[in-house]
Formats: sequence, structure tokens, C-alpha cells
Amino acid sequence: MNTSAVVTIVVVVIAAVIVLAWLAVNQRSKRLRERFGPEYSWTVEETGSRMRAEAKLQKLQKRVEDFRITPLSSETRARFVAGWHKIQSRFVDDPRSALTEADKLIQEIMTARGYPVTEFEQRAADISVDHPLVVEQYRAGHEISLRHAQGRVSTEDMRQAMIHYRTLFAELADEPELARTATARSARA
Repeated sequence: MNTSAVVTIVVVVIAAVIVLAWLAVNQRSKRLRERFGPEYSWTVEETGSRMRAEAKLQKLQKRVEDFRITPLSSETRARFVAGWHKIQSRFVDDPRSALTEADKLIQEIMTARGYPVTEFEQRAADISVDHPLVVEQYRAGHEISLRHAQGRVSTEDMRQAMIHYRTLFAELADEPELARTATARSARA
């Protein structure tokens, strides 16, 4: 074999490896975008790099795979739903306490499902693996709750936070009717 033939074969092999690597990276990106939805874009923006974001999301996915996430028993679900309805009914008379209680109930249902309750950003990241479409609602509700703790929110802000929390609660409680109501109200708000 002459030198030009060897060079041609090496160039073709290198090109094929590059194309295969490019296809693999694009396929991984596509899978992560589909799995994480809007959370993918949020993570890219947060990290400033698609590669860092994808590494972070893959690491997060592996972390959550080690959790023992379980569905709620019908009795536990009923208890949480009843608690949510009590909180919502108290909102009219005492929106500040209701918002605080809603935040606590979200943490309790997360714990009951098997999510570790750590600091907020880690909780939101963990939730994003299995519930990528509602994690934005959780972040928005939490941001309002933080301003609430500082006394810087209106009743309308607290109402919005409750809507955000209800969307996440419905997803975690696997309550389709509550989820539809939350989605419909969120769309009108």
C-alpha cells in the first residue's frame, strides 16, 4: 500500500470517528432536552454552557435514580389532599399562614414520596428529573415565599404562589383533577 492510500484511509477513519462522536453528542443532547424540557434550557442558562449543563443534568439524573421514589398509598394521598384543601380554604382569611403551610406541605409530600428534603435549589433540581414541567412552578412559588418571609408581597403575589404550589402538589400527589384545575387557573392568571 502506498503512502497516499494509507493517508486516505486514516483521514476517512478519523472523519468517521468525528461524525460518530458528533452524532452521539447530539443524541445525548436530544434525550436530555426531551427528558428535562424547560429545565434543560434553564440549566444551560444557569451554567453558561451546554456541555456543563448536560453534565450537570446527567449527574442529577444518576443521583435521583438512587432515590427510592414511591407512589403515595391511597390513604396517604387522601391525607395530603385533605391537608391541601384545608390550607386553600384558610387562604381567604389568612393568606400569609396559608402560604407558609403550603410550602411545608410541599416538603412533606416530597419526603413521603422519597425525595430528600435538602436546601431549596437541590430540592428543585431533584424534582426536575421526574417532574420537569412543574419545577418552574415550584421555583416561582418559592421565590414569592422568600419575598413573603421578608414582608414584601401582596395578597395577589401570595395567590400566585399558591397556584404555583398547587401545580406541583397535584403532580406529586398524582391528583389529575387537582392538576387540571391548577393548570386551567394558571393559564388564566
